[in-house]
Amino acid sequence: MYLFRVHDPFRRGQLAIAALFCSLGFQYATWAARIPAIKAELGLTAAEVGVLLMAAGIGAVASFPLVPVLMKRLGSARLALLSTLCLTLLLLGLAVAPNYPLALLVMVADGVFVGCLNVAMNAQGAALETRYERNTMARLHATFSAGSLLAALIASGMNAATSSVAAHFGVAAVLLVVLAAVARSGLLDEDAPAEEKEKKARSTWSLPSRVTLWMCCAMAFGTVTEGAMNDWSALYLREVAKASAELAPMGIAVVSGMMVVARLFADGWRSRWGDGRVVLSGSALAAAGLAFALLSGGVAPALIGFACVGLGCAAVTPCVYVAAAKQGSQALALVAAMGTTGLLAGPPVIGFVANASSLVWGLAVVAGAAVVVSVCSTRIRWTPVGG
Repeated sequence: MYLFRVHDPFRRGQLAIAALFCSLGFQYATWAARIPAIKAELGLTAAEVGVLLMAAGIGAVASFPLVPVLMKRLGSARLALLSTLCLTLLLLGLAVAPNYPLALLVMVADGVFVGCLNVAMNAQGAALETRYERNTMARLHATFSAGSLLAALIASGMNAATSSVAAHFGVAAVLLVVLAAVARSGLLDEDAPAEEKEKKARSTWSLPSRVTLWMCCAMAFGTVTEGAMNDWSALYLREVAKASAELAPMGIAVVSGMMVVARLFADGWRSRWGDGRVVLSGSALAAAGLAFALLSGGVAPALIGFACVGLGCAAVTPCVYVAAAKQGSQALALVAAMGTTGLLAGPPVIGFVANASSLVWGLAVVAGAAVVVSVCSTRIRWTPVGG
């Protein structure tokens, strides 16, 4: 295995955890890219598709009380690997689901294990930063965006080669197994120093603090912004901006590509300006860019606005996850649950708004969500620069 030849323990852990982030982004974008085909195969209406997406969000919410128990019993490394393998099986299950009720059950279960993997991999990332005192969370989240981008490219290729969703998801499952094997050889054995674990063992579950609630709000609305752009940008380009069928998928590519590039540099921004300033300025840029796109209309303004969203949102979730991890595992589990809920439940909510009015107003809600993140960032207790 390649990771065994990486002698730097920080780099070895970073690559292993990055494989987890990549697998989550890849799995999510794989089934999202084939929603039209699933809709056609099961004969679903637009409203039923919205409920199908909402089912994953419901599963994510349901995972919240389960995750802390599994984290305590299995540890983040084993929970992450187990969740990755379960998500692989669920992807195959969705491909062969014979009817709508079974598809709903698959999506609820998918949301549960997305919630588990989300907490476990971010706990691993936060522990890596703490152990080696080096910023890396933004780069780890870059691999989530890279996984989404890779899934979009593979979906495009498979769609050209075959109309079979099962064949596409089978290829995706093989890649997910490979990523799990890469992660297995380099994950951290423990999530926190011994004295912190002892402190946790003596603690009991308590109501979240005010700071934690602000983090939950920032995370939920931040992931609403991120998730909605992945699911609705192509439709906006095609139906509102009147882009060609070939150009419409560029919405997802621009957002994901910009997020990958920005996250590669964001850890340096965090070290220079601090997490709080990066989140505040980034979310403000996302809101302003998307507002510009919606007010201007047209393909070029849309792509510019989508690029601003990708650039502005790139560091939001990594910074909030790090801040939550410093509040303890309970805060991390709650914030991660809210993040998963926002990522999975946000897009169908935008769809309901668009159905009631127009897609322009639906994406205006996304711009508003970015503004909410800016407000929340002023209420979170961030680690000082160099602290």
